[in-house]
Amino acid sequence: MIELIEKKSKFYGYSYNVTSAKQVEAILLDLKKEHKKSTHICYAYNIKSDVVLAKACDDGEPSGTAGRPIFNVIDKKNISNILVVVVRYFGGVKLGAGGLVRAYTKCASMAVEEFLCK
Repeated sequence: MIELIEKKSKFYGYSYNVTSAKQVEAILLDLKKEHKKSTHICYAYNIKSDVVLAKACDDGEPSGTAGRPIFNVIDKKNISNILVVVVRYFGGVKLGAGGLVRAYTKCASMAVEEFLCK
């Protein structure tokens, strides 16, 4: 797990090796139980088997400011069978669209680097 603090908001980044959408759902369910008081649980994944499954979710953040930046990190590294989740606890200071993109990108990049080092 990675922790990033941006203007009082806390971001926690996670990365998982996944091979199915069912695995993704189970992991997200666990994280939602663990982080009940979080503001947003945003994620993206890319699974390649017989078919390619890819998805990005902003979970209430402004459109394109969370899920897409997380997915872009995965895509740029050309990684398959990965789920990257960034959990945000709002700290009272709005980051704006650009600030959100930067924070989610940075946290996702750190989580992916940790994943690659495992």
